[in-house]
Amino acid sequence: MIIDEQVLQDRSAILAAVGHHPFARHALGGRPPVRGYQRDGAVLWLVPPEHGPAGCAIGPAEPALEICVALAADGVLRSGHRLHLPRHDHGLLVDRLAVAEHSDWDFHWTDTRPPAQPDEQPVVRLTAADQPALAALVEESFPSSTARPGDPRVVDWYGIRIGDRLVACGADRSQGDIGFIAGLTVAPDQRGRGLGASLTAGMTRALLARHDTVGLGVYTHNVGAARLYRRLGYTFTLPLSSIRLA
Repeated sequence: MIIDEQVLQDRSAILAAVGHHPFARHALGGRPPVRGYQRDGAVLWLVPPEHGPAGCAIGPAEPALEICVALAADGVLRSGHRLHLPRHDHGLLVDRLAVAEHSDWDFHWTDTRPPAQPDEQPVVRLTAADQPALAALVEESFPSSTARPGDPRVVDWYGIRIGDRLVACGADRSQGDIGFIAGLTVAPDQRGRGLGASLTAGMTRALLARHDTVGLGVYTHNVGAARLYRRLGYTFTLPLSSIRLA
């Protein structure tokens, strides 16, 4: 059960409660009115699920999970809702919440321009004329990507060309005052040449020209990518677990 003293009524109250954390600034973005809940140092906020995950949380995992259990008991959280929560073991939810999917990832962020990379290739902003090549590259090199041409969350696409061929691409999915990079990928036959570093560095500089902070997400099993991002200045990390309720 949620009591009134634990309710945060709007975006500004939520941001104040989490110390304007970059993840909260990104996740809240310019979304519609939200409601937040706090308990024992954890803060969880909800948005209409059509705008992305139904909820996100920052703070200790156990009280964040307690909030989820209480909201599910009240009928606020329902089957199919997705949540980004503080990192936790899947076993903590057994007999408390029915979970269909569980994955661990890290939110990394930086406020520093990356250094020049060895043999760095120029990164360009893509246009409508690049959409067919962009769609083909994403389908070939990153078919499970959630960032796709036509995605309304994407502000811009960036890429690297070798000659006339698009060989690397990434999506600018910035929200509010936080830049956010998603869907980074390189053509399979062009990997191992530093194009991922060139793309990430170039996009980070471009987004830092408009935002004070840039973030990106990395699944915990993608050790090589995490190592690259740390080298490029993404040294701040928030461990998260994403779940989908059954």
